[in-house]
Amino acid sequence: MADASVLSRFTGCLLGGALGDALGYPVEFMNTGEIRSSFGRNGIEEPPIDRELRCSLISDDTQMTLFTAEGIMWADKLGGKHELSSYTTYVFYAYQRWLYTQTKTIASREYSDILDKNAENASRLLREKQLFAQRAPGATCLSALRKAAGHNYGKFTRRINDSKGCGGVMRVAPAGLYFCRDSERAFRMAAEFAAITHTNPTGYLAAGALGAIIAKLVCGSDIEEAVDVAVFILRGYDGCTEVCRALDAARNLEASDIPPLEAVKRLGEGWIAEEALAVGVYCALCHCDNPANALRLAVNHDGDSDSTGSICGNIIGTYCGVEKLPKKWLRRLQLCDVIQETAELLFDCAAAE
Repeated sequence: MADASVLSRFTGCLLGGALGDALGYPVEFMNTGEIRSSFGRNGIEEPPIDRELRCSLISDDTQMTLFTAEGIMWADKLGGKHELSSYTTYVFYAYQRWLYTQTKTIASREYSDILDKNAENASRLLREKQLFAQRAPGATCLSALRKAAGHNYGKFTRRINDSKGCGGVMRVAPAGLYFCRDSERAFRMAAEFAAITHTNPTGYLAAGALGAIIAKLVCGSDIEEAVDVAVFILRGYDGCTEVCRALDAARNLEASDIPPLEAVKRLGEGWIAEEALAVGVYCALCHCDNPANALRLAVNHDGDSDSTGSICGNIIGTYCGVEKLPKKWLRRLQLCDVIQETAELLFDCAAAE
């Protein structure tokens, strides 16, 4: 897997997701009219620059994506690659680190060693003070992680809530990257990572579908083929109906004559998992050779713009590779070097698996 094009897809996935996040975050709670009033008739067209930090800000979507990657690499380093449960355990520990960045607390003192700066597996992300910024973190993620003492986090077989919010799916792209050789495994692990906090099947199966899509794109599939594979895997899981229906709607709308803005509206606002995934897929299909336009379409709507932008960015960035991402946007992106380094480290782990 030591291939420059594959590394480009890894890097494109995480940086593309971050660009979609940075473009969508400023308009996350605006409707279309408010977006146009603030940014002009075409809506928001490029990530704005924060005056204080002088960069385009990322939100909790990118924060949690980075911690997902760190958890996977943590398990990989400890030799957990032959036991799938260990990946989920260490991603859970990584999410506890993210919880600490947002609340200065963790669920239990039993996890206190994960914050040890001198430990062999000390977190590189906890050294980044900008990751401690609170950028509208998801209530379900915070609540589920706060209550997870005694490893009482969500699983397929342990339902801790009935949430199918998009907070599970927007963070799991690293599973698709690392497990790219096996799309079914990528699906399973992405779904398990999402279920840590979101245990409605629609919530975690949408995440699984994104993991499978990313895995297939890394291996050279086009977006349509990757979605076909994800739907095939989906149909093997109970509770898949809503996600299958949403992905079918995205593909059917892309093949129709319905105007893109109307099509996005029909897919939903993206606050729930299957809608966010469908919007991301639809926008990537519409502009598969133009990441900037795909991201613009993914965020200029009434809903959860940073999450739909992140998901679209993960998909289009993996498909096109980092070279096709807007260079001007990348130069201004908050923690761009950290995100790129994370992608490269994850690639090294996956290449050595």
